[in-house]
Amino acid sequence: MVARTRMKLTSHPLVRTLVGLRGNARGAVFTEPLWGIPYNLYAPYVSVYMLAFGLTDRQIGLISSISLVGQVFFSLLSGAITDKLGRKRTTFIFDILSWSVPTLIWAVAQNFTYFVVAAVINSLWRITHNSWSCVLVEDADPDLLVDIYTWIYISGQLVVFFAPLAGLLIDRFSLVPTMRGLYLFACLMMTIKFIAMNAMVTETRQGVVRMQETRGQSLFSMLAGYRGVFRQILASPQTLYTLGIMLVMSIATTITGTFWSILVTGKLLIPAEHLALFPFAKSVIMLVFFFIINPRVRDMHFRNPMLIGLAGFIAAQALLVNIPERGYALLLLEVLLETCSYAILGTQIDRMLVVTVDAQERARILAILLVIQVGLTSPFGWIGGLLSSIDRNLPFILNIGLFAIGALLVYLASRLKPEKAPEAEPAAAG
Repeated sequence: MVARTRMKLTSHPLVRTLVGLRGNARGAVFTEPLWGIPYNLYAPYVSVYMLAFGLTDRQIGLISSISLVGQVFFSLLSGAITDKLGRKRTTFIFDILSWSVPTLIWAVAQNFTYFVVAAVINSLWRITHNSWSCVLVEDADPDLLVDIYTWIYISGQLVVFFAPLAGLLIDRFSLVPTMRGLYLFACLMMTIKFIAMNAMVTETRQGVVRMQETRGQSLFSMLAGYRGVFRQILASPQTLYTLGIMLVMSIATTITGTFWSILVTGKLLIPAEHLALFPFAKSVIMLVFFFIINPRVRDMHFRNPMLIGLAGFIAAQALLVNIPERGYALLLLEVLLETCSYAILGTQIDRMLVVTVDAQERARILAILLVIQVGLTSPFGWIGGLLSSIDRNLPFILNIGLFAIGALLVYLASRLKPEKAPEAEPAAAG
C-alpha cells in the first residue's frame, strides 16, 4: 500500500520535475521556502501594522507609491548591474540589502519615517528580481518552465502549516509585538536562504558571456545601449501584450496587497487576529490547485486559462465589495476565487515573459519591462489611498476595470499569427 502510494506520488508531473531538478533551478527552488514562509507570515498584516502606529490610509498609499518610485529607478539599473556583476553575485548582494536590512527596520519601526526608509531600501529587490530570474531560467529546460514556476509559487504557500500561528500570537501578545517578532524571524530565515542559495548555484552561461562583454564598460555607457533594446521591444507585439498584462496585474496586486486588510478590518469588522484564517485558506487552495488543476492546463494555449483567471478575479472583486459585516463565509469564497485565478494567471504570465524575451538581451529587456511596469504602477498606491479614504470599496472597483482591460489584452494577444503568438516563439534557455 505504501509502495503504491509512493509510486502514484512520484508519477505526478510536478513531483517528477522537482525530483529531477538540477543545477541553478534546484538551488533556487529548494531554498525558496526560506523566503516564502516568513514573507507570507507577515504580509497579511503589513497595512494594519502601519495603522497601529497612527498612519492614515493616505500615508500608507503614499509609502506604497514611494516604494514603487524607488523600484522604477532600481529596475532601470537592474539589467546593467546584472550583466556587469553577474547573475549570481548580483542576486546575493541585493537579496541581503533589499530584504535582510528592511525587515530589521520594520521590526523596530516607530513612525512614518521608519516605514518610508524601509520601503526605499526594500525597493532594491527589483535588481535581485532581474538577476534571480536569470539564474532560475537561463540554463533550465524550456519544457519545464511552467513546472519550475509552479514550484516557486508552491514554496510560498508552504506557509499554510504556520499561518495559524501568526493569528494565535497576535491574539496572545497583540499585533505590534507579534509583527516585530515576525520581522526578526523573516530577517533570520531570509538571510539563511540567501547564503544557502548562493552556495548552491553557479553563474549562468549567458551570465558569463555578458560579464565578459561588459568588462571595462561603465554602468552609464551600458545604460546608453538601452535605446536599441527599447526599439527591439517595440517591434515585438507579443512582448508588448505580455507587458500590458503584467501591468494590469501589477497595479491590481499593489492595490489588493495594500488595502485588502484595511477593508477587511475597517469595513467588514474582521478582528486582526482572524486575518490569519485567510492566508491559511489561500495556501490550502493554492496547493490543491497546483497539484490537481495546473498539470491539466499547463500545455493549453494561453488564451482560455488566462481569460478564466481574469473572469475569476472580476467575480472575486465584485463579491468583496458586497460582503456584509463579519461575512466570514463570503470572504472565504472571495479568497477561493482570487486564489484560483492567481494560480492560473501567475504561471502563464511568467511563461509568456520568458519565451517572448531574446535570450541574449534578457537582463536588459527585463530591466526595461520592469521600469515601464513599475513606473506606470507607482501612482496607484497613492491613487488607491485616495480612493480608500473616500470609500474603502473604490480601490477594488478600480481593480474590476483593470481585469477587464487585461482580458481584452489576452484576447488581442491570442489573435496574433501563430508564428508570433507567445507559445509559438522558441523558449529561451540561455
